[in-house]
Amino acid sequence: MVDSPRNRKKQPDVVRQALLDCATKLALEHGLAAVSLQAVASAAGVTKGGLFHHFPNKQALIEAVFDGMMENLDREIDEELEKDKGGHGTFTRAYVRTLFADRALNNSPWSAQTMTVLADPYSKSLWHRWMNDRLVRHAETDMGMRLEIVRLAADGAWLAHVLRPDDHAGSDDAALLHELIELTER
Repeated sequence: MVDSPRNRKKQPDVVRQALLDCATKLALEHGLAAVSLQAVASAAGVTKGGLFHHFPNKQALIEAVFDGMMENLDREIDEELEKDKGGHGTFTRAYVRTLFADRALNNSPWSAQTMTVLADPYSKSLWHRWMNDRLVRHAETDMGMRLEIVRLAADGAWLAHVLRPDDHAGSDDAALLHELIELTER
């Protein structure tokens, strides 16, 4: 939450980030339907007019949240790439490990955004562009049907995790992760 309007100096970047953080938190805790402009403004401690200074409408706010999450995903994958031994399947291993690390947290921003990616044209387009760019960048190590199958299996495991009721035990994530990683090394 940011300081009250009377007590703070103009810090547009701080206010914008607070709005994005609050929108993400609301989406995580209550789903995207809970992300109303008033709820986000109130949670961030700004007026609705202050929110409109940064985001002209809910769609722009959701898109900015999604853009930020894609930047975080990029960063997380790059961190995994740095740890990898390199060679065949490098990107796919980083992608799978990142998805499974987020699954283990059970509060990943991706949980809230998964349905948005499926339904929202902007998010869907951004996701496909991101994946295509990554595959072009890693074409030397990550082309081939087997690696595509591994990425699709990881996506399916992620979706199953998101759709699973809270009280339902899932598969053995460690064993599944191990098998998928093993498939990238053949």
